[in-house]
Amino acid sequence: MQPMIWLAAASQTEPSVEDVIDTAEQVTTDTVQEVNQFIKFFNDRIPDLIAFGIQVVLAIIVFIIGSKLIKWVRRIVKRSLERANADTGVSQFIDSLLKFGLYALLIFIIAMRFGVESSSVAALIASAGVAVGLAVQGTLSNFAGGVLILLLKPFTVGDYVIVPQEGIEGTVKEIQIFYTKMATVDNQTVVVPNSILTENSLTNVTARPERQLDLKVGISYDADLKKAKQLIEDMLYSDSTIIQDEDIKVFVDSLGDSSVVIGLRAWVKTEEYWKTRWRLLEQIKLTFDEEGIEIPYNQLTVHMKNEE
Repeated sequence: MQPMIWLAAASQTEPSVEDVIDTAEQVTTDTVQEVNQFIKFFNDRIPDLIAFGIQVVLAIIVFIIGSKLIKWVRRIVKRSLERANADTGVSQFIDSLLKFGLYALLIFIIAMRFGVESSSVAALIASAGVAVGLAVQGTLSNFAGGVLILLLKPFTVGDYVIVPQEGIEGTVKEIQIFYTKMATVDNQTVVVPNSILTENSLTNVTARPERQLDLKVGISYDADLKKAKQLIEDMLYSDSTIIQDEDIKVFVDSLGDSSVVIGLRAWVKTEEYWKTRWRLLEQIKLTFDEEGIEIPYNQLTVHMKNEE
């Protein structure tokens, strides 16, 4: 009896076909109403969307035309500076500053084209000035460093510069608003913030057309010192890159733990410095080997005392 009662109750709770049809019709009606509302909203906004799309297209056209004009202005200014024989670093700095300023002006004009009020932009810039100033302290110091480099000219494009505190050295290739590009001996590009170059002491190796060549080589205490000095002097006086009108010196620099250190000083043209240095070091080694003059390595001699 109990299973039959349960089946009767279950059959009473099942929805009828009419209820299902009514529910489906209600869901369909609601969906149609929502779709109609969306279509009506979209149709009402079509003029605004078209106007916005036109503004976007105009903004893109203005940006493209403005970019062409900026390149044209930069080209004219660059040619004017070249005719005025301006320094390469000054030309690069002005070009970078002009590019930054003109593109900022172009973006401001496009923002105005989208209906942004100039007073609103000015208020926004004024209110954000303090925050931006705090955020770009390093950038402003780099900009000030670039200005100082152009005014004081501690180096120019093409100079070989060494910053010992930072372990940076290389040939200056570009002087920009915020940074300076340098090329190392192995042709790697180093981007150095201008503030580093102005806040640290640096050595401009190529500031003068001539550079002193200073080398040291150690020989054994048992080697013939006078013969070694004479061989080095002969190399220096016969080398075509050594400036013979300048002072040439070969001397005993120090008495080391394992060797007698011979120093040599001569003058070469700045662009010939590294080639001459490498060639002389190799020539000294080969000549000393041929003449039986030992170049010792660091060593320790131990003497044993016989107590007997």
